[in-house]
Amino acid sequence: MAGVEKIIDEILQDAQDRAQALIAEGEEKAGAAREQAQKEAQALKEQQQAKAEKDAQLYLSGVQSQIGLRRRQTLLSAKQEIISEVIDKAYQKLAGQDDDAYFAMIGRMLPAVIRPEEGEILFGKKDLDRLPADFAQKAAQLAAAKGGRLTVSAQPADIENGFVVRYGGIDENCTLRALFDEKLGQLQDEVNKALW
Repeated sequence: MAGVEKIIDEILQDAQDRAQALIAEGEEKAGAAREQAQKEAQALKEQQQAKAEKDAQLYLSGVQSQIGLRRRQTLLSAKQEIISEVIDKAYQKLAGQDDDAYFAMIGRMLPAVIRPEEGEILFGKKDLDRLPADFAQKAAQLAAAKGGRLTVSAQPADIENGFVVRYGGIDENCTLRALFDEKLGQLQDEVNKALW
């Protein structure tokens, strides 16, 4: 898990750097817009001193409100994009681990879904082709310890990463994408807290 935390820390640092660049760019644009608004307000003031001053203040207030709104919208959009990128990078890092680390992770996930009954575990073609030789035996031992029986299906499932455990006609989707989707709100909150 330390490797995953290191990966997430690297991704978070990249995201923080990117967020700072986006914020600086947004503030530069806001400064230019503010300067333009002030020039326009000054021109109105010179044309009609009394009326223009009131109009200029109203106009400047509206422009500043718009600038503030645009800045908040830009920052929100940037945050959402960065959070999505961080989560996607975390997914890609987990999915792209070397075989030993990947199947060690699968081995840690498996006990939580084993039931005291007969079932089978299904992998996608890519994972099935690189499955460690002793994985089926370890899965069977884990199931036996819980009073069940679990075999590895020789037929590949239509999944990308992770696995599906089937007991009777009921499938438990343990693909990485399903796990990320299930925890998406929580992951977004955690990334948001870490970045901001």
